[in-house]
Amino acid sequence: MTPYLEVHVTAGTREEAEKICGAAVRGRAAACAQIVGPISSVYWREGKVQRDEEFLILMKTGKDRLDDLIALVKAEHSYETPEIVAIPIEGGLADYLTWIKAETAESPSVG
Repeated sequence: MTPYLEVHVTAGTREEAEKICGAAVRGRAAACAQIVGPISSVYWREGKVQRDEEFLILMKTGKDRLDDLIALVKAEHSYETPEIVAIPIEGGLADYLTWIKAETAESPSVG
């Protein structure tokens, strides 16, 4: 199994997305985070179809940091049940993948 993940999270506002991204990267739970949007979301909630504008957050992390990233997102997020899904990164530039691992180390070797 791959040791690298891309974690998808949605947020209701750009400000909330920026707050989550900053906390995740500062806390080294994610090596980087991008905000995409606004996006249109259609989903079931409370027995009916809902439509909202949201912002998609894409974060890269190591599998060993996923639990920390989930806890951090839940603490920072306004949703009762936020979308937090992890997708394995099956391949990529070796130097980039090594960078993800280095930047999400609990005791990083470089600043």
